[in-house]
Amino acid sequence: MAKPKVVTVLSQKGGAGKSTLTMQLAGGLARRGRHVAIIDLDPQETALRWAQAASASSPFPAHVIHLGPAAERLQQVLKEAGREADVILLDCPPSIEHKATLASLQAADVALVPVVPSPADLWSTKGVERLILQVQATRKGLKAALVPNRVLRTNLAWDVLEVMRDFTLPVLGAALSQRNAFAQSAVIGGTVYQLGRAGAEAAREVDKLVTEVLKLTGEKA
Repeated sequence: MAKPKVVTVLSQKGGAGKSTLTMQLAGGLARRGRHVAIIDLDPQETALRWAQAASASSPFPAHVIHLGPAAERLQQVLKEAGREADVILLDCPPSIEHKATLASLQAADVALVPVVPSPADLWSTKGVERLILQVQATRKGLKAALVPNRVLRTNLAWDVLEVMRDFTLPVLGAALSQRNAFAQSAVIGGTVYQLGRAGAEAAREVDKLVTEVLKLTGEKA
């Protein structure tokens, strides 16, 4: 079995939609035929609790492993998860100072930074970008991108999205909007693909996200 691709999702502050992006990406990858594992490094256990909310008849489409702050065990858990998974997603703590965040970057093929288009989130993203650029200086193979997330259709949001292009890291060619469907899917322990027409627009956004992330990993969409 080929070595799995490792994608880490990180942010400097809570509220960026890090776990939402992780879980929806997992669902979209599973629909493309990938075997997906999620390693939940966040002490808040959002990914784990999300998956546990699923019913027995409709389990979450990815295996979730809660590792918490035990960053020293990450390599071993990655090795174990890689026996079954094509793609492993790492849901990091909302802090770039946390040792698990740095460990995830050292292990990743791709780093995704969800960014809510607001001034405060842009300021916090600068610190995340500095950390990623530092790691990329020694790990040339690490790819990274900013992902507009929880986007509102307002003039301020569009202005902030334009400012995002001034960052050194590229802005991914896909975004997730602020939609009720994303919250609804968490309630049922699933993804927007399970919501039918109510989740159709959100599912189209996730499909675009999956395509862009697969391009970053070097795989065919």
